[in-house]
Amino acid sequence: MMNIQKMMQQAQQVQFKMQELQEKMKDIDVTGESGGGLVKVLMSCDGRLKSIDVSAEAGEDKETMEDLIVAAVNNATEAKEAKVQEETKALMGGMGLPENAKLPF
Repeated sequence: MMNIQKMMQQAQQVQFKMQELQEKMKDIDVTGESGGGLVKVLMSCDGRLKSIDVSAEAGEDKETMEDLIVAAVNNATEAKEAKVQEETKALMGGMGLPENAKLPF
C-alpha cells in the first residue's frame, strides 16, 4: 500500500508544477491564419488574443472578413490547445506520471 504522506507530497508537487505551467503559458504565443494568410492572429497560450493582422489583399467584403477572422481565431485556439497539451504531457512525463493521469485537482 502506498504511503498516504508520499501521495500527498506528490499531489502537491504536481499542483505546483501545474501552476508553473499556467504561468509559462502566458508567455508562449501561437498563430492562426485563414484565407491563405489573408488574416493572421496572434494568441497567447492562456487564451488572450494579442493581435489581428488583415492583409490589404483581403478586400472590403464585411461578411467574408468576419468569416476569415473567426476562422483564424479558431485556428489559433486549436494551436493553443495543442501547445498546452504538449507542455502538459512533457510536465507529466518529467514527473514520472503517465501522460493520461487523472489528477484530483
